[in-house]
Amino acid sequence: MIKVLANDGISPEGESALKAAGFDIITENVSQDQLIDNINSNDIAALLVRSATTVREDLINACPGLKLIGRGGVGMDNIDVEYARGKGIEVINTPASSSQSVAELVFGHIFSLARSINSSNAKMPTVGDTEFKALKKAYGKGVELRGRQIGIIGFGRIGQSVAKYALGCGMSVVAYDPYMDSADITLQIAGADDVTVTIKTTDFDSLIATSDVITFHVPMPADGKPLINTAEMEKMKDGAILINAARGGVINEADLIAALDSGKIGGAGLDVFENEPTPRMDLVGHSKVSATPHIGAATGEAQARIGTELAEKISAFFN
Repeated sequence: MIKVLANDGISPEGESALKAAGFDIITENVSQDQLIDNINSNDIAALLVRSATTVREDLINACPGLKLIGRGGVGMDNIDVEYARGKGIEVINTPASSSQSVAELVFGHIFSLARSINSSNAKMPTVGDTEFKALKKAYGKGVELRGRQIGIIGFGRIGQSVAKYALGCGMSVVAYDPYMDSADITLQIAGADDVTVTIKTTDFDSLIATSDVITFHVPMPADGKPLINTAEMEKMKDGAILINAARGGVINEADLIAALDSGKIGGAGLDVFENEPTPRMDLVGHSKVSATPHIGAATGEAQARIGTELAEKISAFFN
């Protein structure tokens, strides 16, 4: 029986599908420093990870019995993909399964920042008569999204899902992606015919200079350097909102704090951080930041789709 180690967990749907297909699925989490020994001693043929476990050259070299590495999610920055494939190991991910969940979280952050939901909610539990009036005045300058421009950097599945929600809010959408010229966005409207909108991509500098909201859906740059630093923020509109639910480090966090403090950047919605799982407190606690603990794909629906897609790909490979 082929053994599969789901080291960062797998949904019940995925586990059931693998068991039904005849696989021995192990869901016990193994610490990174014990992972090589565990894989070899248990004859693990397939290793499944999410974002917590890394699969680097040392592990790949030390585990000759490993035939498949699977990433439950989209980005595979925590796996040395090409090296593994060069060693004859199959590497898979689930690019279609979490797009909607991530897009909805992105808009949760956008709404939170546009209407000060996150910061005002933190102060409400102890509010009294006087404080209530003061808070009402302090948070009385919210903005509507309709008519605003959202710039989407990275226009793959997740970026296109974000575009659907933006169009539904009445926002204008611009996108940057060096790998495509345009994309057709189909809006599914209950009780009405589908509507398809073609969005052409634009250049990076134009997008950051004209957008009210900028959201990132890209892997970490190959050189490991942030995509957005002070120089890029200075080109943005005063009060622009930045959203990062892609990879920690895409935005220079020190530069972001300085821009939030100065008012150049109006707010930031962050689901990912440079130093997970210990993000800097002056960032996540900032009054202009809406922060979540890397939960972009953490919905029951997305996890079920991810597990099922992994099971299908594993079964296809081994059978």
